[in-house]
Amino acid sequence: MTGSGVRRRRALLAALGLGCAWPAVRAWSFDLGQVRQQLGGVLQGIAPGSAPAPAPAAPGPGGNSAALAALSNSQVGQGLKDALGRGVDVAVSTLGRPDGFWGSPKWRIPLPPALQQLSGVMRMAGMGAQADALQLAMNRAAEAAVPLARELLVSAVRQMSFADAKAILTGGNRSVTDYFRQKTQAQLQRRFLPIVHQQTRKLGLAQQYDRYAGQAARFGLVRQDQASVDQYVTQQALDRLYQAIGDEEQSIRADPAAAGSALVRRVFGAVGA
Repeated sequence: MTGSGVRRRRALLAALGLGCAWPAVRAWSFDLGQVRQQLGGVLQGIAPGSAPAPAPAAPGPGGNSAALAALSNSQVGQGLKDALGRGVDVAVSTLGRPDGFWGSPKWRIPLPPALQQLSGVMRMAGMGAQADALQLAMNRAAEAAVPLARELLVSAVRQMSFADAKAILTGGNRSVTDYFRQKTQAQLQRRFLPIVHQQTRKLGLAQQYDRYAGQAARFGLVRQDQASVDQYVTQQALDRLYQAIGDEEQSIRADPAAAGSALVRRVFGAVGA
C-alpha cells in the first residue's frame, strides 16, 4: 500500500476513535479505496439489513367490471379508506411499542452501512459494546417516534380523493407506500428528528460517526441521508412504517374475506376478482 493509502486508513480509524488501537488491529485493517469500491453499490441502494425491498410493481388488476360498476365512487373510496385506516393502526401499534423495531428481525434498524463495514475492526478494538449500544438506541428512538405519526397518517387517509383511491387500487405493490410517502414524509421527518436526537445525543459513537460521515458524504463515501445518525434513523423508521402499512393493505387485497368490514370485502373482492 502507498504512503497516502496508509495515511487515509489511519485517518478513517482515528475518526472513530480507533487510532490508538492501530497496532492491535493492523491485521484487520483495510484500504479506504477498497471500502469506497465496496460501498459504492451498497450506499446507492437500501442499506444492508433494512426492511425487505418491495416486490416489483405488478400490473394493475383488471377486476370484475360488473362488480366494480355496482359500486359508487364514494363506496370505493370509503372501502379503501377503511382498509388503509386498518393498515395505519396495525403498523403504528406493531412498530410504535417497546421492541417493535428492536425485537423483530424484519423491522430492526441496522447500524449505518459505513459502521457495518467497520464492525469487525471496532470489536477487535474493544468498541463492540459501543456499537451495540448505538444500534439499540437507534431502534428505541424509532419505537418512540412512530406513535407521533398516527395523526398525520390518519389525516392523509381522510383527505384521500377518489383519484388517489383509484391510483392505489389499480397500482402495484408500492402504491400505498408511495402515497403515504408523498403525503406525510416531510412533516414526519420534522416530527421524528427531535425524538431520535434525544435517544442518540448522549452516545459518543453517534457523535464520532456524525463527524466522519459528514466529511465522507462530501466525497461520495456516504449518502446524504446517512450523513448523521439522526437522519439515518429517521429515514429508516419512516421506510419501515410505510412498508408495514403497505404490507397490511396487500394482505387485505390477497384475502378480502378476512377483512373486518363488509365494504372493504366488497371493494377489494371486486378489484381482485
